Amino acid sequence: MRAVRIASAALVLALILGLVACGPREGQKVKLKVVYAGSLIVPLQAVEKQFESLHPDLEVDMEGHGSIQVIRYVTDLKKQADVLAVADYTLIPAMMYPEHADWLIRFATNELVIAYTEKSRYASEISSSNWCEILSRPEVKIGLPHPLLDACGYRALMMVQLAEVHYGHPGLFARIVADHFTPAISVRKDRDRYTIDLVEVMKPRDDKFAVRGGSIQLLALLEAGAIDYAFEYRSVARQRGLKYVELPPALNLGASDQEDFYRRVRVAFGFQRFAALENEQVGNTIYYALTIPKNAPHRSQALEYVRFLLGPEGQRIFAENNHPFVPPVADNPAGLPAELAGLVRGE
Repeated sequence: MRAVRIASAALVLALILGLVACGPREGQKVKLKVVYAGSLIVPLQAVEKQFESLHPDLEVDMEGHGSIQVIRYVTDLKKQADVLAVADYTLIPAMMYPEHADWLIRFATNELVIAYTEKSRYASEISSSNWCEILSRPEVKIGLPHPLLDACGYRALMMVQLAEVHYGHPGLFARIVADHFTPAISVRKDRDRYTIDLVEVMKPRDDKFAVRGGSIQLLALLEAGAIDYAFEYRSVARQRGLKYVELPPALNLGASDQEDFYRRVRVAFGFQRFAALENEQVGNTIYYALTIPKNAPHRSQALEYVRFLLGPEGQRIFAENNHPFVPPVADNPAGLPAELAGLVRGE
């Protein structure tokens, strides 16, 4: 009799496990995991709302991070995600190919600005012509996204070094950035190329800089007056109603015709902090990109989400939220899922 009870219990357990393995029960929504660069939060929240209204059987589970952290979610942390969206398209092939993905689609752009509020020191004085001098003042406090976690962080460093070249002000990078960290951030010059060498632990030497994991995390500090200025994307500054200094095309990393100048600076990590992180990033035009990881648990639903995002409704939502969209471009059209082929063109 005891053997019969054990066998019956085993059968019940097997049936339960079988039901779980079959996926969501009837009436249970599929959770679509979207991990995204923090600067996409406003348009993607609107996309989520509209997409869910069209697909009542789906629930979009969104999680925002700095772009490097977005990719590490899959590559280093070994978690599953259905869609990844990052602020620097070059991170996907550098950190994910070929094991975790083999295609990407560029779909949006942006540009760097220096965001501030009415409470910021010298808010009434700062302009596109004197921001270097204002940010160099010792009492001015600046917010920097962490360059090891967020594309905006290493782009901000690139921008300041490019400004030193563009304006012909030797030592500008040291005055604004390098001298305020311990050890100081060094810059190597090779003819007309500059390499910014990062240390593994970026420790501010004084209270000039507040470093946070992502650009979005700096907004609370800025709005509270804890910092005066923050390196941000233009879309974020407009969405939050912040004041901002517009930078010339040679510095804002948003002008494709300035690509050769952008490429004169690179950031070298010089160590292997994360398994998937390449050793350096080269200056380039800002393009956002997305992909569906090879281990995506809900591939068909992820394709539906991407189709919506890249389609007319997704483009309208981005426009309404002040985030510039670009015609979708695939880096590997041959490897692109057939469901997406009609929405994009090849490089």
